[in-house]
Amino acid sequence: MKILILNGSPRPKGNTAAMVAAYADGAREAGHEVTVIDVCKKRIAGCLACEYCHTKGEGKCVQQDDMQEVYPLLEEAEMLVLASPVYYHSFTGQLQCAIHRIYALDKPKNLKKAALILSSGSNHVYCGAFYEYQQSFLNYLHLEDMGIFTAYGKENKSDEKLAELREAGRKLQ
Repeated sequence: MKILILNGSPRPKGNTAAMVAAYADGAREAGHEVTVIDVCKKRIAGCLACEYCHTKGEGKCVQQDDMQEVYPLLEEAEMLVLASPVYYHSFTGQLQCAIHRIYALDKPKNLKKAALILSSGSNHVYCGAFYEYQQSFLNYLHLEDMGIFTAYGKENKSDEKLAELREAGRKLQ
C-alpha cells in the first residue's frame, strides 16, 4: 500500500516527528511504501478560494508552490496519515494550509484509508483535530479509519508510545 504522511510539525526532532518515524518504520517493515512530507519545510500557501481548480484548472491549483509536489503523491496514495502537534486545539497552521489545498483534487482517486497522529503537552486538547479528521476525511472522503494515536506530556517519545505506533504501522493491511 502507498502511504502518504503529512507531518505538520515545525520541529524536525520533536515529539510528532518521533511518532511519525515509528509509525513509518513499522509500515515499511510490513512492506508498505511510505512517503513523509514535512509540510513545515515546504512553501505551501493557503487556499485562495478562487475556484480555478474546479473551473479552468480542471483539478489543478492556480498557485505554483510546493503543494505541486504533494498533489501527485496524494493522487497515488491509498492511505493518508495526518500528523501534527496540537496548537490551540487543532492542527498547525502549516498542515492546515496543505489540508485546505487538497480541495483542488476534491477526492484523491486512490485514497481509501486514513490515520491521525497527534502530540501535545496536555490531554483533552484534541477536539478540533478529531472533528476535522472525522468529518472532513473519514466522512466526506469515505475513508476507513486506521486509528487515532495521541501522546501528551511524558508519553511523548516514551518507549511504550513509540512501540505502539511501530506496531500499528506493522499491522496495516
